[in-house]
Amino acid sequence: MAPLKKSKKDSNKLKKIKAKNKKNNIVPAENKGTECDWWDSFWHKNKTSTPGSGVPSDEEEGFKYFFRVSNKTFDYICSLVREDLISRPPSGLINIEGRLLSVEKQVAIALRRLASGESQVSVGASFGVGQSTVSQVTWRFIEALEERAKHHLKWPEPSKMDIIKSEFEQSFGLPNCCGAIDATHIIMTLPAIQTSDDWCDQESNYSMLLQGIVDSEMRFLDIVTGWPGGMTTSRLFKCSGFYKLCESGDRLNGNVKMMSEGAEVREYILGGLGYPLLPWLITPYEGEDLSDPMLDFNAVHETASSVAVKAFSQLKGGWRILNKVMWRPDKQKLPSIILVCCLLHNIIIDCGDKLHPDVAVSGHHDPGYEGQSCKQIESVGRLMRGKLTKYLRSTKKEGSMKMIV
Repeated sequence: MAPLKKSKKDSNKLKKIKAKNKKNNIVPAENKGTECDWWDSFWHKNKTSTPGSGVPSDEEEGFKYFFRVSNKTFDYICSLVREDLISRPPSGLINIEGRLLSVEKQVAIALRRLASGESQVSVGASFGVGQSTVSQVTWRFIEALEERAKHHLKWPEPSKMDIIKSEFEQSFGLPNCCGAIDATHIIMTLPAIQTSDDWCDQESNYSMLLQGIVDSEMRFLDIVTGWPGGMTTSRLFKCSGFYKLCESGDRLNGNVKMMSEGAEVREYILGGLGYPLLPWLITPYEGEDLSDPMLDFNAVHETASSVAVKAFSQLKGGWRILNKVMWRPDKQKLPSIILVCCLLHNIIIDCGDKLHPDVAVSGHHDPGYEGQSCKQIESVGRLMRGKLTKYLRSTKKEGSMKMIV
């Protein structure tokens, strides 16, 4: 059958479409190529763009400097989001030569925005794309990774939790410990119409809280965010799903461990003085007239709890968008940005990557925020802490006796 002839009206319509595409620098989909040589262009442009910036001369190290991950981990991240980024490419994601941005370049743009915390204009300039492209690409990446990387941040199965408890005991001498908890503020500016006392924290900053529980490798096991910075740590904690699960007996409900003296120790996590002392959340002793066993316990508690402090320092240092004052962020989208940064933090650990030593923020991850002491003390929690104190004291004596022998 002969092809149908195009009417004059259809021909004129086609000419108008082609003229419009040409004007907007849009290439028909079947003729579009993808930009695959993005790294060579980026590296050549940025390795010496900022004298004294500390960019490594080695390309592999330079890649990690800019994107926080090794090439291997980068490829893994691309594999997670590839289908989403390919299946629904928005209009405008093309470079000045009319080629579609490759998945790899899109991921690189998003990682650089999250890692550096630089403005969209600055990030775009380093890749040769516009501000709107950086905005679109970053948000599409966040949506995709939030969905595809869920398995990198979840409460461990019993077999995995046994390993975590064993690591805490080997490293710090604390039996049946499942993790450490801490919280930090993500500071932002808000339009005057959105400001309220709830979002204004104790340092007169507008902020959003992030609470996290980490294991001995500084991997996040549970997070909660989205709550106003004006809340206290203890109130945030009690609003979390984790607290509710523990109170109902559906979490930290694993095997009880029998101590040498017949004492039973249930599963628990460690928290600072801003948290309540509960049967499953152990805080340090507070006061001036503490006995030697109490001081010894506090020393061990501080060392073990420091894994959470270090985790937040690495999180905010590695993904500096969380450590800078965010300019008028969408409060509905900010929790997703925070979650994805936590997912990326865990992916680095799970893939065996290591951040550069100087990446973590220097000092405390929440400078200027003095934790408010929570006065809630449950009797069963006090009893649990006493058992652990006694256990640490006995193991210390046993260690001393072995040294003498």
